[in-house]
Amino acid sequence: MKKFLLFLALLGLMGCKKSTSVVGYETPTLKIEPLTEQSYLHVSYLETESFGKVACNGMIVVNDGEAIVFDTPVNNEVSEELLKWLKSKDLHVKAVVATHFHDDCLGGLEVFHANQIPSYANQKTIELVQDKDVTIPNNGFSKTLELLIGNETVVLDFMGEGHTVDNIIGYFPKDQTMFGGCLIKSVGASKGYIEDANIKEWSQTVKNIKAKYPKTMLVVPGHGQYGDKELLDYTIALFK
Repeated sequence: MKKFLLFLALLGLMGCKKSTSVVGYETPTLKIEPLTEQSYLHVSYLETESFGKVACNGMIVVNDGEAIVFDTPVNNEVSEELLKWLKSKDLHVKAVVATHFHDDCLGGLEVFHANQIPSYANQKTIELVQDKDVTIPNNGFSKTLELLIGNETVVLDFMGEGHTVDNIIGYFPKDQTMFGGCLIKSVGASKGYIEDANIKEWSQTVKNIKAKYPKTMLVVPGHGQYGDKELLDYTIALFK
């Protein structure tokens, strides 16, 4: 029985197999790592007063020569570096998504706009940055939005408050891959920066996400190591 269960687990991992056909990229300012055949992790680094140098995750989904970027790198210079890499892979960036209003999500948005790339965010995100000295996303939605990438869809979803009042997740059904952003914690992580958080609602929000996307195979948090649905369970427990 144990051997049979192990076999089933291996089959599950094969469903989200790591890409062997695409080479990653790394400099002191930007890291790009293949996650699956059609998704990548991008990592840039933010200097903070409270936590020092923080590695910030984003995700890229690709299909039919198109790409959608979840969260910009932390500033314009590194965002330009990311766009150059995507161009070198002959990928047309169809959209960039800011998953909440902090700098680790939209710090490099100006460069995307300069390259005529439309941006998307929760309408609450747009409202929260109206009076700030940042580039404002140019397309808002209130609950759920589907974006086409080639002949597939990417889902943007606001499931409730947590890390911030506006945090959304991204889901790529074909790969069963979720970008949780800072709403989702890596296993073993602390609560982190919670100045703008809704601690009372955080756990329930992630429970809602887990229930709505039961087929999720891979989860990318805003910081730290990606993994499977264990990250959702860990986050739920952390904020109970």
